[in-house]
Amino acid sequence: MKLGLNGLGRIGKLSLWHHASRQYFSEIIVNLGRNVGSGLVDIAAAIEKDSTYGRLSMYLHGHKGGRVIENLNEAAGSMTINGIPVTFLRQARNPRDIDWRGNQVQLVVDTTGAFKDPTADPDEGRGSVRGHLLAGAEKVLVSAPFKIQAKGLDMPEDAITTVMGINDDDYDPSRHSIISAASCTTTCLSYMIKPLIDHFGAEKMLSASMVTVHAVTGSQQVLDRLPEAGASDLRKNRSILNNIILTSTGAAKALGLVIPEMKSIGFTAESVRIPTSTGSLIVLVLNLQDELENPINRTLLNSIYEEYSKTSPYLIFSTEQNVSSDIIGIPKAAVVIESNEIHTRTASIRVNLHNLKNYKFEEGFTAPILEVPITQAVIYGWYDNELGSYTNMLGELTVSVADRMV
Repeated sequence: MKLGLNGLGRIGKLSLWHHASRQYFSEIIVNLGRNVGSGLVDIAAAIEKDSTYGRLSMYLHGHKGGRVIENLNEAAGSMTINGIPVTFLRQARNPRDIDWRGNQVQLVVDTTGAFKDPTADPDEGRGSVRGHLLAGAEKVLVSAPFKIQAKGLDMPEDAITTVMGINDDDYDPSRHSIISAASCTTTCLSYMIKPLIDHFGAEKMLSASMVTVHAVTGSQQVLDRLPEAGASDLRKNRSILNNIILTSTGAAKALGLVIPEMKSIGFTAESVRIPTSTGSLIVLVLNLQDELENPINRTLLNSIYEEYSKTSPYLIFSTEQNVSSDIIGIPKAAVVIESNEIHTRTASIRVNLHNLKNYKFEEGFTAPILEVPITQAVIYGWYDNELGSYTNMLGELTVSVADRMV
C-alpha cells in the first residue's frame, strides 16, 4: 500500500522519518503544493537535517549511519529514503486537486493543520479535508483535533477522534473515512487519565484540571510582530525566544471524544508555552472522593501506573528524575509518568446539607453537616510533543488503519 502525506511541516517531516524507518508502506507520496528552494536537492536537504533531532541518517542507523537519501530525479520529483521510493507533488494545495487517484494512494495523512473541519464543503474556499476523498483517497487521518466552524453542526457519522491504544477500537472501517488523531496534549493526557478511570471509576473523580507546560510550535513568532487585523490575543505575536506565554488548549474538549466518561467530570485545561523546541509536561490535578479507612496515596497511584505500563507499550513508568530533554525522541511514549513527583493530600470537606440545591428541609429541622473525605492528587506526565510521542503515536494509528483497509 502507498501512503500519502499532505504537508511537510514539523509533523509531516517527522512522519516521513517515521515511515521511512518503519518501512510498512511500499511507497510514500508527499504533497507539498508548491515549489521549494531550487528543487529536489533542497527538499532532500530539508528532510535530512533537523535542528531538534539531528540528521535522518543518525535517527535511522545511529553513528554508523551513512547516506540514506539517494536517486534524486528532478523530472519525476522522486528520491529514495532508506530504500523507500518517495515522490513529491508540487502543484495543488487544495485537497480536492491533489492527484491521489493517479498515484494510487488510498490512505492520506493530512499534517497541514489547515483542514480540521470535517463538515466543511470541499468545493468552497481553499478546500477541506473532504477534498482528499474526492481526489481518490479512501481514508484520511488528520494530525490535529477536529474543529467545526459552523455553530449547531454535529460531528459527521463518518468522522471519529481516536488515540491509539485508548479508543482506536471505536474506529469502524465500514463507516469512518476521516479520523482525527487528536493532539499531542490530548494523547498524553488520555494516558494519564485512563488508568485511573479503569481503577477508580469516573464516579470517584469529582473534578480535574491540567496545565501543559508546552514547547514552542510553528504558529508562534520568533520576534515580536504586529498582530493581524481583528486579532484578540496579542500574546501570540510576542517572541517565543524571550517569553513564557499564556495560551489556550482544546485538550479538555478533545479528551471527552476519546474518553466519554470525562464528559461527566468538571474539567479545565490551560496551556503555557515556553522557549524550548520540544519536550512538554502536563501537570494534572485530580480531586477524588476517598475513604477514611484506606485513603488514596502516592503508593497506590504509582502502583496503578506501573501495572498499566506492563500491558501498554505507550505508557512509561519512570522512577528516574527527568528533565524535558530526557524525553526527546523516546519511541511511542504517549506519556512518561514522573513517579517521584506524584503527591496526594487527603482531607475531609464539611458539607452543610441546608445548602443543597433543589432540596427543602422541614421548618425547624437542623440538617446534619457531612464530612466527605477528598484526596487531591498531583501527577506529572512528560511527552515529546513532536517526534517521540505524537508523531510515533500517529504512525501507530496510521498503520492500524491501513491494516484494516480491504
